[in-house]
Amino acid sequence: MSTSTITSDQIRNIAIIAHVDHGKTTLVDQLLKQSGAFRENQVLEDRAMDSMDQERERGITIKAKNTSVRWGDNVINIVDTPGHADFGGEVERVMNMVDGVMLVVDAYEGPQAQTRFVLKKALAAGLSPIVFINKIDRPNARPMEMHDEVLELFLDLDANDEQFNAPFLYGSAKNGVAIEKPEDSTEGADMIPLFEAILSNVPAPETKDEGGFKMLVSNIDWSDYVGRIAIGKILSGNVNIGDTVWRLRKDKPPQRSKIAKIFEYAALATSEAQQAVAGNIVGLAGFEEVDIGETITSSEESEALPFVEIDPPTVMMTFSVNDGPYAGMEGDKVTSREIRDRLVREARTNISIKIEDTDKAAEFKVSARGSMQVAVLVEEMRREGYEILISRPTVIKRKIDGKWHEPFETLYLEVPDESVGGCMQSLANRKGQLDSMSAKNGRTFMEMTIPTRGLIGFEFEVLTLTNGEGIMSHLFKEYRPDSGDIRTRHTGTLVSIEKGEAMTYSLSNIETRGKLFVDAGEKVFEGMIIGENPRTEDLPVNPTKAKHVTNHRAAGKDKSEALTPPIRFSLERAIEYIAQDELVEATPQNIRLRKRILDSHARKRAAKKAVDEDN
Repeated sequence: MSTSTITSDQIRNIAIIAHVDHGKTTLVDQLLKQSGAFRENQVLEDRAMDSMDQERERGITIKAKNTSVRWGDNVINIVDTPGHADFGGEVERVMNMVDGVMLVVDAYEGPQAQTRFVLKKALAAGLSPIVFINKIDRPNARPMEMHDEVLELFLDLDANDEQFNAPFLYGSAKNGVAIEKPEDSTEGADMIPLFEAILSNVPAPETKDEGGFKMLVSNIDWSDYVGRIAIGKILSGNVNIGDTVWRLRKDKPPQRSKIAKIFEYAALATSEAQQAVAGNIVGLAGFEEVDIGETITSSEESEALPFVEIDPPTVMMTFSVNDGPYAGMEGDKVTSREIRDRLVREARTNISIKIEDTDKAAEFKVSARGSMQVAVLVEEMRREGYEILISRPTVIKRKIDGKWHEPFETLYLEVPDESVGGCMQSLANRKGQLDSMSAKNGRTFMEMTIPTRGLIGFEFEVLTLTNGEGIMSHLFKEYRPDSGDIRTRHTGTLVSIEKGEAMTYSLSNIETRGKLFVDAGEKVFEGMIIGENPRTEDLPVNPTKAKHVTNHRAAGKDKSEALTPPIRFSLERAIEYIAQDELVEATPQNIRLRKRILDSHARKRAAKKAVDEDN
């Protein structure tokens, strides 16, 4: 039965929000299963809503996604949102489409930085919350403590009385159970209390009867058959296939289009409908161009709907054509035109990424919320066959009252007690200032204010300092006056002076000077970074030198040398590791670190010129 046969009071639009890994996507899977969206014998993958390969591999949600479930005569539209700060743009525009939020909180970890970030947006938008304390089956779960912590968070974020009195449910998304009190038995329990809480606590969408059809575009999808699909909640009127509509754009004249397809969301698929009704979340096709934030309406005289401003990008990096010696050998999309087209396409569906041309034809500026967001984009491009060079992130500074200001973030850090000293020292070097600190159960919680550039590369340092037990998250706070020089890397590199194949003999000699990033048999080239040395300067080395064979071999000298396994970088780690005069070369097969200028003589001349200019 198409949802176009229902009325707006039978519709509920809800976003599921939470910190990374608190069970949000698993909960959506259970709601789909228990609503009868799947056949009894249908095999369903874990975290079925995470449809991107990278989402499955990283265990996080990157793109906001729509689905809907039937419950009795009602339709519940569910939007699954990302929990990572870098994808905050996805979260902010979702708030335009829904009337309520379900806050999922881990019964042990409690509300984290991202919980705070997403909940703040939801409460400010006036949405009605429902709280689900998840993972109560964990041995160290503390559901009642979490109940109090969430209420404290509501107070902290200026929730109104109605929002503060939100219903609480407890359960396990993994096991598909929801109960009203933590002491209730989970034996034979299911998700019915959660469905009932949604229907009774989330209001039906407010719709206007007059003024004809109107919808704000909150998301964009793409189909090879119909092109761009505008996704949003219909605020008034109905729309049918074949209807003439107008696109209202900022500072541009209205543009006429015809509705070619209407898509509704059901379980993990979309279905086509003839008509869409007010209050429903739908996808509309039939536009050559359409962008997030535009208003689609049945009359060109209509007023455009206001669009929520999103937090600004805080970091910028350059993407450029691969000019290394092995360029074009591993990817098939290597030209500046192909790279630019792909970046422009990304910026259209991802409103928190901005693309600008530079004065060099083969180089583009990409501004984003954080290096993880850029790493996800680069990884997608690698998989699509692109070869690109990426620079280290630099923060986007602003001139305020004639002085340069830089972005600062609030950092939330939870580490074992014994790691506090090392973390504090590292953060002091990165110009971090402690705002508050508390300790509980052998772990210390710190809240700090730190320049955004002081955070670049810190996540990996935390893992080292805490033996993998540190948890950190951060949120954009404000622009403050520039805080001076920050050095986040205190080592130099081992730079190859030759092109060829790395040899065991030479690598074993080089290994005495530092840590290697390459193994024997790998291709290297002049200017490629093949390792790290403990001193601050760069060391030129030749990893391609083979052992000379002679007739006079000393006994015992010919034992085969065993090299220490090289350090391997993830894309994100590589981007944050490199210095300003270095680049990451990303191809479908390899991630290499290299100097911006490959020729060692040209590099020395450029360094000398930079020193002269500074003086």
